[in-house]
Amino acid sequence: MMLAIAFALMTAAAVMAVLWPLGRRSRVTAPSKSGEAAVYRDQLDEIDREREHGVIGAAEAAAARTEVARRLLAASEPVATAQSGGDVARRRAAALVGLIGVPVLALGIYGGLGRPDLPDRSLAAREQSEPAVALSQLVARVEAELASRPQDGRGWQVIAPVYLRSGRSAEAADAYSRAIRLLGSSAELEAGLGEAFVQAADGRVTAEAEQAFQRALQLDSGLPQAHLQLARAREQRGDLKGAAGVYRGLIEAAEKDAAWLPAARRSLARLALGSDGTAPPVDPGALAGQTLEQRVVTIRSMVEGLESRLRASPDDLAGHLRLIRAWMMMGESAKAEDAAAAARQTFAGRDEAVRRIDDLMLGLDLDKGPA
Repeated sequence: MMLAIAFALMTAAAVMAVLWPLGRRSRVTAPSKSGEAAVYRDQLDEIDREREHGVIGAAEAAAARTEVARRLLAASEPVATAQSGGDVARRRAAALVGLIGVPVLALGIYGGLGRPDLPDRSLAAREQSEPAVALSQLVARVEAELASRPQDGRGWQVIAPVYLRSGRSAEAADAYSRAIRLLGSSAELEAGLGEAFVQAADGRVTAEAEQAFQRALQLDSGLPQAHLQLARAREQRGDLKGAAGVYRGLIEAAEKDAAWLPAARRSLARLALGSDGTAPPVDPGALAGQTLEQRVVTIRSMVEGLESRLRASPDDLAGHLRLIRAWMMMGESAKAEDAAAAARQTFAGRDEAVRRIDDLMLGLDLDKGPA
């Protein structure tokens, strides 16, 4: 309500600033007759010259000078004229229209089209909703186009990844299938189809998805997306060693800024830890009721306690893996590398144990040590 009053006052002030001069009786000044005045000045000079040369007498010169001076003053003085009654009436009518008619018209239009009952939204909410609205409008436009031209393969190719990112997995799979049928198979389209099948199955790589990823690799053998999903399919079948080998190869060959690299690292670290290495090194019950600072002290104490136990009983691979991960989670990468070096020394000659240690270090983006 206060905002509406403020806007009304601002509107009135702006209108009055424009219309105030229109409502006053003013005098309009006509421009002086500068050309005529110059002629009269020349005549005065001429009278003086004729008097000096004796052409006219003193009395005649004075009389002539007086008349010319009177005319000069009349020509030099601005002529002020009051506005006519008709002009004043028209100006006042314009002022009333501007002061009353314009705000009333604006309020009438806003009353018909505006929504003063809606609550205000924060700037963050508006910024978040605008891209979503633009995307939904774009999708609606493409869908309308495809409804009239269902054989437009490019249209299905454009809208398929949008469906996928929006979580509309069934529609994404249908769009990818149509695009493949109309445009022909490609690694990008086959991989997108596989992703749609995985999304529809809540992250499980189905047989349909696996087939799509395999077709994608036949067209582009270096497609990381397809390799990652096929490695997950191996995990689902229990081939953990084979899946780890795929992740390891992808990580070692990847560019450091590859978008999929963090996912590959997490997957490799998860396999390296196994079910026995994921157990927390800290008893969560011991942290109950503690402040953040107290929890940090407690966690460090427990991790150091685990390290001490491993020195006394080093033949505990799961314990070593938990210790490496715990130091890394605490931001102590140097301690994590020291723990990995100690673990490799303990399990030297046992290839499977060393491989898991190396894989964990590679998954944590640390030096994997000796091969």
